Amino acid sequence: MASTYARTFDDVFLTPEFFADPYPFYHQLRDDEPVYWSERLNAWLLTRYEDVLAALSDKRLGSAGRIEAILGRLPHGTQPEFHALLGHMNSMMAFTDPPDHTRLRRLVGRAFTPRAASRLQDQIQSIVDDSLKAIAGKTEVDLVGEFAFQLPSIVISEMLGIPREHRDKVKTWSDDVVRFVSGGAVTVDVARRAQESVSEATDYLMALADARRRQPQDDLMSALVEVAEDGDRLTEHELVAMCVLLFFAGFETTEGLIGNGLLALMNHPDQMSQLDADPGLIGPAVEEFLRYNNSVQRQSRVAGEDFMIGNKLIREGDYVAMFIGAANRDPEQFPEPDRLDITRDPNRHVAFGHGIHSCLGGPLARVEGQIAISTILERFPEMRLISEELEWEHLVAIRKLKALRVSLEA
Repeated sequence: MASTYARTFDDVFLTPEFFADPYPFYHQLRDDEPVYWSERLNAWLLTRYEDVLAALSDKRLGSAGRIEAILGRLPHGTQPEFHALLGHMNSMMAFTDPPDHTRLRRLVGRAFTPRAASRLQDQIQSIVDDSLKAIAGKTEVDLVGEFAFQLPSIVISEMLGIPREHRDKVKTWSDDVVRFVSGGAVTVDVARRAQESVSEATDYLMALADARRRQPQDDLMSALVEVAEDGDRLTEHELVAMCVLLFFAGFETTEGLIGNGLLALMNHPDQMSQLDADPGLIGPAVEEFLRYNNSVQRQSRVAGEDFMIGNKLIREGDYVAMFIGAANRDPEQFPEPDRLDITRDPNRHVAFGHGIHSCLGGPLARVEGQIAISTILERFPEMRLISEELEWEHLVAIRKLKALRVSLEA
């Protein structure tokens, strides 16, 4: 693990240069050392499509223990302060293994099937229409803050029965959890903010769950309170953890999909024109946005035993990061991987993961992305970037813009 570039990669990793455009670094790392030990992340980095796909469903790699591994990067002696955060995060489905994961996914899975997502189309279209009405009179807008964030946050909030006026609270909680789980360079301050937000979200959601027990409504919170199979139910702790997971998995990633997809189109006028000419291409176009610059760049696991990946020995307890963004640009799987092609077929990207931890909200994200992007292109066909100087959130696992300023007129 000692090539010249490998040492250089850790010098660049987690820097502003990396966050601005990680793909050249992924390409070089995949060519030089596709199974690479990063001192910066204290983890193995996988960048080949074949390795990432296999690791995502490898039973020797578990999700349990990931939070302990993140807390282990904090200064010695500070970990006990975060006992409450550890307990809460370990109740989330994303950080469990079978049989706990199987049970939790079975209990909530029905709310996120493709059929369930398709039933929300009219509601999603209405939310998109309202969001676009709010910006229609403006000359310049930030499509991240004023549109891409608005849609998924409203959808998740309305699914759970959370009033729209509380969305800013929910975003704060979600952002704090995302920075802890996805930031790479975890600090005590980041962990403290996450723990505080989890505590606030828990109090809020427990009160909401109690209200739904007394008076059920037609929303996901009522369904989660009542969901049962063979006498099994979500515990109160599991219910709250599931809702917090939906916050940061449900709209942070879809916000990124919409913003990144619109940016890709504006940077590729030929593809924009092709989609304008044939709006029916929106389905494969969203799949290509998911491949080309996906909002989920990394998933991670912890090794449950010693084994080999390629010619590298992975030790029990090692943290393994599967770089989705690198796998989706692997030329062995995708011809001309750095070219945006909204008609790409086949397009077997791994944007939503693979195996038992594949994204439960994938069908909903696809529907939201298709409706949001197709509608804004229809309403504002002259939309263009104001500036190519873009700022990206400094997150390892999530790739999304801080802002996307555009002119809505020619």
